[in-house]
Amino acid sequence: MNTNITWHHTTVTKEDRRRLNGHSSAVLWFTGLSGSGKSTLANAVDRGLHDLGNRSYVLDGDNIRHGLNQGLGFSPEDRKENIRRIGEVSKLFVDSGQFALTAFISPYREDRDNVRALLDKGEFIEIYVKCSLDECERRDPKGLYGKARRGEIPEFTGISSPYEEPANPELTIPTDEWTIEESVQRVIDFLRQNGHV
Repeated sequence: MNTNITWHHTTVTKEDRRRLNGHSSAVLWFTGLSGSGKSTLANAVDRGLHDLGNRSYVLDGDNIRHGLNQGLGFSPEDRKENIRRIGEVSKLFVDSGQFALTAFISPYREDRDNVRALLDKGEFIEIYVKCSLDECERRDPKGLYGKARRGEIPEFTGISSPYEEPANPELTIPTDEWTIEESVQRVIDFLRQNGHV
């Protein structure tokens, strides 16, 4: 690591930006198996926040791998670096006074906890998008489970690579039981009850 760098503080603070926006800022960290509905839910919550006049942005796992993280694979080391980078980007969004909605499998508790540690108390909202493996495989929107079962995708979460469920998420959304409307409302209600919006 280069030791000849210095952190420069901004003249406009996070609190200044929050006042201007009229709302708090936080990371809504959607985690769950492939096909559980993370991206669908994150985008629906993003629309709900936008419609309420809140500034937010979705950082989607596949989209980020097209650019910022395109050189990373799916080994445990690359997954760790993928989440580390997203954590740092998410923190920048929080500092800018916005909500960052991240939709990443992020299979390891330690990596999610490391992102939580980057942020101030209450700024990391872990949302476990809970869906049974059977239902995720039934949905299989990208055809990935079929490929993993045939051995075409090594280290696939839930099949040949582990997924560590959150121990104490702020929210658990069972997408195989609730409608998208119910799920979005639960997230928005949580944000209201905790003074974010």
